[in-house]
Amino acid sequence: MLTKSEFAARILNGHTPSIKEKATAFAPANIALVKYWGKRDSKLNLPVTDSLSIDLGNLGTETTIEHSPDGQDTVILNGNKLAQDDPFAVKVINFVDLFRSALNQTAINRPALTITTTNNIPTGAGVASSASGFAALTKALDQFFGLALAGRELSLLANLGSGSASRSIFKGFVFRHAGTESDGMDSYSEPLPCTWPELKIGLITVSAKAKRVSSRDGMERTVATSPLYKTWPDKVKEDMAKMLAAIKSKDFELLGATAESNALAMHECMRAATPPLNYFEPETEAIISKVQKLRQEGLSIYLTIDAGPNVKLLYLNKDEEKVKTEFPDMRVVNR
Repeated sequence: MLTKSEFAARILNGHTPSIKEKATAFAPANIALVKYWGKRDSKLNLPVTDSLSIDLGNLGTETTIEHSPDGQDTVILNGNKLAQDDPFAVKVINFVDLFRSALNQTAINRPALTITTTNNIPTGAGVASSASGFAALTKALDQFFGLALAGRELSLLANLGSGSASRSIFKGFVFRHAGTESDGMDSYSEPLPCTWPELKIGLITVSAKAKRVSSRDGMERTVATSPLYKTWPDKVKEDMAKMLAAIKSKDFELLGATAESNALAMHECMRAATPPLNYFEPETEAIISKVQKLRQEGLSIYLTIDAGPNVKLLYLNKDEEKVKTEFPDMRVVNR
């Protein structure tokens, strides 16, 4: 089984770097309409199941990489310079080292870097900031080292930072292959060749605070202890077939119902873990009830929720004014 360093080296070996002075890249956050929850290999972030997401447009992360003036690696998050031992800084530098170590095999120097990353979404609150963060970092590293990697290669590398980051390399509907190979080289993301301009997303931020339990730890607990998890792979397989059919035929009711069912089933699995894992706040529960009530009253609206308390509403453009009236604090995602 490969280590992360060996995995990165497989992709980067053979590429001749051409180091730039500075590089900046943006990656969108994404929401999984068919969720990724559980890993078959935790070291390489290889998922148990396929997943499918849609991007959040201009909501995500911008990352700039440049040479460090003092010869020391520096990480700046949302305007704040982090200490060298800050957990986020350590994770970022370790990820950067995957590139530097692999590319050192071609005898380049090992530059000290300043990595400046800015999120325009809450960090660590269940709005996929890690996905956009590591996707943006991967894209910026690709530009900084002048590698011109293909999308599949970028998605494979971004996955080493965060499993959902593999999907944030692309815009639109993105399919993540779980893969079956132990080396993980067949576990990548690719965009689906379709668009749906009428499909709209509304983000309701219940809490911008970092989660008490990270997605990584939550996955491990659920897989290890939840008796409901054994049915999760079959649920994903069933929902994926419905979701692909819904996107192909532009069947909003099927898309919305499938996404909502999949999300609530994932959270049900979590709550059955030991100890129970509940990311919802009382306001989250209230929004779920309100959405379901509005649907019974004739408004075509659905929801999905990742590993956190924040809710993403799914609706069609023709209903936007009605949805905004019911949820005035909703942030409309412009895609």
